[in-house]
Amino acid sequence: MPIGRRVAYWRGRRRMSQQVFAERLGKSRSWVDKVERGVRRIDRFSVVYDIADVLQVDVELLLDGSAEHGTGTWDHLDPLAVEEIRAALERYDQMSVFFERPTSASPLSALRRAVRHAWMTYQQARYSVLACTLPKLLRDAQAADSAYANSDEASTAAHLLGQIYQIASSALRKVGEHELSWLAADRSIAVSQRAGDQLLASLASYRVGSALLALGRVRPALEVNVNIADRLASGTEHRHGGHLSVYGMLLLNGAMAAARAGKESTMRDLLHNADQASQELGGDINHYWTCFGPTNVQLHRVASAVELGDGHTAVNTYERISRPDLNDLPPERRARHYLDIARAYTQVGDMEKAGEMLLESDRAAPAEIRCRPLAHEVLSDVLRRTRGTPPAPIAELAEQMGVGV
Repeated sequence: MPIGRRVAYWRGRRRMSQQVFAERLGKSRSWVDKVERGVRRIDRFSVVYDIADVLQVDVELLLDGSAEHGTGTWDHLDPLAVEEIRAALERYDQMSVFFERPTSASPLSALRRAVRHAWMTYQQARYSVLACTLPKLLRDAQAADSAYANSDEASTAAHLLGQIYQIASSALRKVGEHELSWLAADRSIAVSQRAGDQLLASLASYRVGSALLALGRVRPALEVNVNIADRLASGTEHRHGGHLSVYGMLLLNGAMAAARAGKESTMRDLLHNADQASQELGGDINHYWTCFGPTNVQLHRVASAVELGDGHTAVNTYERISRPDLNDLPPERRARHYLDIARAYTQVGDMEKAGEMLLESDRAAPAEIRCRPLAHEVLSDVLRRTRGTPPAPIAELAEQMGVGV
């Protein structure tokens, strides 16, 4: 069902006339009528979010199955969404607290629910939904951080804003916006420090390391992860779940940087220490939205081997991973892992298996593989090195992703 018809359906369910709906939305009745009839296209994600807010429905109910956007799909965090996120990051409204009394902001309870939903959306790889909500969520969190700056709720507001910056950093890195990802992660460090949460600030450093690694800044990426991990290891007497998870993720990210730098012995040491932390934790647990645990360590063993160009080790490690444990991880993490395995199979020259892993990644989380430039590169490599006509499913995936056969 086109998005206009979905809007009309939910407006009817809310017993709201076009005129009333238009007034609440700040649009003309003619605009609403044209949208509902499909004559006019909604070309801004923020407008979709405003419509959902007026109709009091989840944005997913408006977007699911819609193919109205310019690219013909809502699977992507496309340039329009990136520009809206960029605009939200360019705001410096927090400075106003030094010059005038802050305006009112949304209740923190509502903001907390929205942040939790954004994390879940990211881990489910629903980047289209995240694209709609993230710009407004950034603005709301920034406003709350300013409004509650001199109150007892200041640290809570800062904590929520710090999380939103980290979600934005991770999402932007997916689509190759590495500089912007670095900016969002760096913002999170400062805000998380104001929140008084050492682990959230450490996890923000992890995001900085990820952005630096994506930018090819391997040495500073390795240093920031290892330095913060060392401080966590020496600064806490009693290690708990959240501490172990953040500490472990810093080590894993450091291992990826070491592999990229060709420092195999450093990579192995970091993976070993991360494995010890995962065993102490006792399972794959989503503390601080990290999904850290023994299975995630194995997935990073695969990924780091791929970075070293050692496809055989990566494939052998993959074959030893428990499938039930792997399937318990969020779709985003599983799809990313299958992409790593596809790269491993290209390194050993098995294009058939590489193609199967790309399809497996697409089944786990279509947006994860269709949005990422790296996935397009791997698929192009598979097509180029496949003898004869590629299998029909691979050819179909290539067509959907816009990759030439």
